[in-house]
Amino acid sequence: MVFYFTSNVVQPPVTLFMGLDKYENEDLIRWGWPEDVWFHVHKVSSAHVYLRLEPGQTLDDIPSTVLEDACQLVKANSINGNKMNNVDIVYTMWDNLKKTGAMEVGQVAFHREKEVRMFRVEKRSNEIVNRLNKTKREESIDFRAEREKRDALERADKKRLAREQRDLEKEDQKRRQEEAELKSYNSLMKPENMTSNYDPGNDSDEFM
Repeated sequence: MVFYFTSNVVQPPVTLFMGLDKYENEDLIRWGWPEDVWFHVHKVSSAHVYLRLEPGQTLDDIPSTVLEDACQLVKANSINGNKMNNVDIVYTMWDNLKKTGAMEVGQVAFHREKEVRMFRVEKRSNEIVNRLNKTKREESIDFRAEREKRDALERADKKRLAREQRDLEKEDQKRRQEEAELKSYNSLMKPENMTSNYDPGNDSDEFM
């Protein structure tokens, strides 16, 4: 089960989501998307909240208001973090999450610490949390199937782009060839390059 929340502080609105429990978190960690941003209360147990970016976007593209919503949602879904002020929320791209067999369920580390960012939440904002909770909905998701569908679409799109690129290259090659042929023809048609069968030494009208 996954909980979805709609953040309407930007247009179009964006979706935040989190797993029901630590076992759902394991599936989200395993079958996350490269476009996913992961949020968690720093050094305190909390929900794993995700924000899905558009392809090509980075952490720098997250609007500050959306970042605030995501971090408030994480804090609100931490038993201890929700009671604390000045809470740090860590966030990073999904592909930076590191999971080993020795780790406990729901536990993660990072491949590259320098790609982990932090956001300080001074205190809980009931206004933000209540607004998000009003949009809350639950869905049962086949995480693996969704990821495989996403990857299949990506592969198809890459093939389409590669095919279009090949077509463009063929058209460009054809255009260059036609231009070269036209240039060669025009060169032959210049007076200085034309030849004649006329012989100035044999212009007699006499007949045998």
